[in-house]
Amino acid sequence: MKFFRLSAAAVAIVFASTAAPNARAESNWLTDYKMAQQEAKANNKLLLLDFTGSDWCGWCIKLNKEVFSKPEFKDYANKNLVLMEVDFPRGKSQGSDIKKQNEGLAQQYQIEGFPTIVVLDGDGKKVGLLGYMAGGPTAFIAELEKLRKG
Repeated sequence: MKFFRLSAAAVAIVFASTAAPNARAESNWLTDYKMAQQEAKANNKLLLLDFTGSDWCGWCIKLNKEVFSKPEFKDYANKNLVLMEVDFPRGKSQGSDIKKQNEGLAQQYQIEGFPTIVVLDGDGKKVGLLGYMAGGPTAFIAELEKLRKG
């Protein structure tokens, strides 16, 4: 019996450590579009929509690991962005309301692949489109600054 408990605990630890890199640990990534848009408008920030396949898309996972999870990006985002994940997972469950909202957003912004980053102003006007780029948070923030300054 002790062996089974230890084995189960070991499996849980291994699973948690391998699943964590693909998960958004950040609670500041919203999933409700209306709430995200209201927050962007109220705080005079850009709204960053991350169209992603968070649990299967290699480039999406790479973008999250190399940019979104870095302190430099988090600091920039806290000051300048409202972050919204528009996810199309294959292996994790998602509520039907979120799934319907995300499909509508993908159609509205004509998303053809992942990752696609749509940047909107507080009024919901599209100001730019980005994807994965080399150079980590510094390069990504530089592109966002170009969009922010118009």
